[in-house]
Amino acid sequence: MASAAEQLAANLNFEAFQKATELHKRIWFTLWAMIVYRLGTFIPIPGIDAVAFQHAFTGQAQGILGMFNMFSGGAVQRMAIFALNVMPYISASIIVQLLQTVYPPWEKLKKEGGEAGRKTLNQYTRYLTVVLAVFQSFGIAVGLSQSPGLVQNPGLFFIVSTVVNLTGGTMFLMWLGEQITSRGVGNGISLIIFAGIVAQLPQYLLQALELTRTGSMSAGALIVIILIVAVVTVAIVFMERSQRRLLVQYPKRQVGNRMFGGDTSFLPLKINTSGVIPPIFASSLLLLPATVMGFAATANLPEWLQWLPLAVGQLQHGRPAFVVLYGALIIFFCFFYTSVVFNPEDTAENLRKYGGFLPGIRPGKRTAEYLDYVLTRLTVIGAAYIAVVCLVPEVLMGAFNAKFYMGGTSILIVVSVTMDTVAQIQSHLLAHQYEGLIKKSKLRGRGR
Repeated sequence: MASAAEQLAANLNFEAFQKATELHKRIWFTLWAMIVYRLGTFIPIPGIDAVAFQHAFTGQAQGILGMFNMFSGGAVQRMAIFALNVMPYISASIIVQLLQTVYPPWEKLKKEGGEAGRKTLNQYTRYLTVVLAVFQSFGIAVGLSQSPGLVQNPGLFFIVSTVVNLTGGTMFLMWLGEQITSRGVGNGISLIIFAGIVAQLPQYLLQALELTRTGSMSAGALIVIILIVAVVTVAIVFMERSQRRLLVQYPKRQVGNRMFGGDTSFLPLKINTSGVIPPIFASSLLLLPATVMGFAATANLPEWLQWLPLAVGQLQHGRPAFVVLYGALIIFFCFFYTSVVFNPEDTAENLRKYGGFLPGIRPGKRTAEYLDYVLTRLTVIGAAYIAVVCLVPEVLMGAFNAKFYMGGTSILIVVSVTMDTVAQIQSHLLAHQYEGLIKKSKLRGRGR
């Protein structure tokens, strides 16, 4: 017999969606926020020669800047105020989370600070975001100023205005993402990256068709790329929904003349506990130095920096250095972020407090060791899956000489964020159904 929750979930339909007015407000807020974001990607920073910059960008669009441009929704290609996107915020989040594991005061703040500690760490993340955004925007401004023909009036005023515009754009997107998370549907930062990728998909599809029409890429290569995208999408859906269920039993206990407990439940452990965070973190770390070096490589460099263009050239997608470094970062962040979001010791302690135990495993330390054992092996599978999903399209598009960027990271983000957003919409609908049942039960109680 189906449980009450399963019956409610089965009754989720269009009629239930129509009655969920609070969900309507959240969806509309999210849509308007996405529109504001898209408008910002078309507002250029002052002083740029658009034609000259477009020509300079085309020469590097196949490399690391192509990846950055896709994540930013084309803002880099137009050098808009949102060109940095939320990458400085993501880089700041990486640094703060790393310090939480090695810096004792922050580790104590995370474990014992509760909600106040979490807010303090979030504030540190915002401060660090400003520092990183200023650093990146300053590097971009100097690189643009030293590149002949890209800036109409290079100088101190252009550098200051560019730093202010790019840093302000990043801080606005960070605030917008937080507002979407609290007042909209889904994770705000992930949705901003999602919107940028989706906005670029029609352009890249048209480029692929144009390359096929002109003979720069064969029709067979295009078909293979489409099949790879379809297979990768199916693999992502399958792996993201896969989980290892650990049986949890609760002993019977007698309270007065009544018996309680004796129930069983499951502790679900996802194969990919870290979600889309590892490739985003890895991309962010690759983009942080490569963005500045990419523009500096076009400038008149002193002799002791002549190695920069060669270094940038090795970070093109499909190159061995990029593939190795990107894959290593993805695997590292899979394990790192899994350890951040899931603590076996805390989970074992919570099970012990509520009287739950894993059959055949002693509560406490033994349970924590077993959870760590299972989670480590699941993370190995999850890390391998994400690395393959993100790197195989990179290698194949490099082999087919596809002059556009559409990697596995983009597909993973689009599919995963879509699934997470749909799951949140369903949870809001389910909560609305519960509220309706509670109101009906109260009215019936008053009627009696």
